Amino acid sequence: MQPTATVLVYSDDSNTREQVRLATGRRPAPDVPVVEFVECATPAAVIKELDRGGIDVCVLDGEAVPMGGMGVCRQIKDEIFDCPPVLLLIGRPQDAWLATWSRAEAAVTLPVEPVEFAAALASLLRERATLNA
Repeated sequence: MQPTATVLVYSDDSNTREQVRLATGRRPAPDVPVVEFVECATPAAVIKELDRGGIDVCVLDGEAVPMGGMGVCRQIKDEIFDCPPVLLLIGRPQDAWLATWSRAEAAVTLPVEPVEFAAALASLLRERATLNA
């Protein structure tokens, strides 16, 4: 049986979460596992799911309200042991330096561009698999 990868998606906007699911499809690349999603609409839900474990990559919406994905990223990098890699969704390319401040491993701009997003997600899944091997 093919292993699965669990991707946590945080956004207060259900349309953004849907864009992420659609851009990913069943798997973002042929050489990575099939993806299962855990969706969160609040920062508290993100922390709860990460404490539960089993998350391979986090996709965080930098434009989320009341706490943006950059702040959530910074918090989980400080508080979660063996924090999974983070793909940050940013509003403008000029915000890439903020993604660096938040310690995200990758960033792509909103709205989600499927090819760019899938490539970034697949890269993080490959890195995570290598670390866990």
